[in-house]
Amino acid sequence: MTHAFHGLLQAIATASTEQALRLRFMDQVSECFGVQRWGIYLFNDKNRLASFDVIGVSEAFVEQYERIGRAVDPVLQYVMANHAPAHEELVLPMGEWKRSALYQTCCATHNHEHIMTGPIVGRGQLIGTVQFARIGDTPAFNPNDVVRLSAVCLHLSASLAELRNPFLVPPNPLLQRLTPREMQIANLVAKGLTNAEIGKDLWITENSVKQALKRMFRKVEVSSRTEMVAKLRDMPHEVTAKLESKPNHRNPIIDRGS
Repeated sequence: MTHAFHGLLQAIATASTEQALRLRFMDQVSECFGVQRWGIYLFNDKNRLASFDVIGVSEAFVEQYERIGRAVDPVLQYVMANHAPAHEELVLPMGEWKRSALYQTCCATHNHEHIMTGPIVGRGQLIGTVQFARIGDTPAFNPNDVVRLSAVCLHLSASLAELRNPFLVPPNPLLQRLTPREMQIANLVAKGLTNAEIGKDLWITENSVKQALKRMFRKVEVSSRTEMVAKLRDMPHEVTAKLESKPNHRNPIIDRGS
């Protein structure tokens, strides 16, 4: 199980897109925690469910939980208050789980004998959760499960933040050399936009983009768009692969020494 756990952390850390991050988590997490049902739930800015991936439960269950269960979920309430993982035996007195409103309204009908939830956080706020359930005659979650889930959630939160804001996490001293406008251009280059597309997006001319890139290349000490993105993100292999997968969008404009 230790090998599987470290494999999961590595898979999360090396995901190159948010979709890949979610797929890797869903594919590998059950082996680490011995769960039969699991999911990842992401919230919008109003703290409501925006998207989810689940295995072992139906969309009908998710809808039922959002409509009825979420408001009475003591484990989720603990996670929201403390930004830390928890399971039912950690937050409820002995013998209270099967008398709780959540168990009676949602979990009993779906054979969820034990549950555990962990936080996904961003900018100091809860932006999602991971939720596990063990069914039937299975043991409850234990302190080691909580410790491992805490580590997984830290990795998930950091990776998701980096994928959504690639030039903000982790901090890179090279970014201090760029102006706010140059940062905008760098972000659009990382998304694979051409000079013309960047100019249209920022309401500037294509030539202005070209001249800005020349300055940026000198500041960052690179000679190509791919080098620049890789150096700013400090993720050369993933960024290079991403940009090279879109040859029409690379549009290299400068040779060394320009």
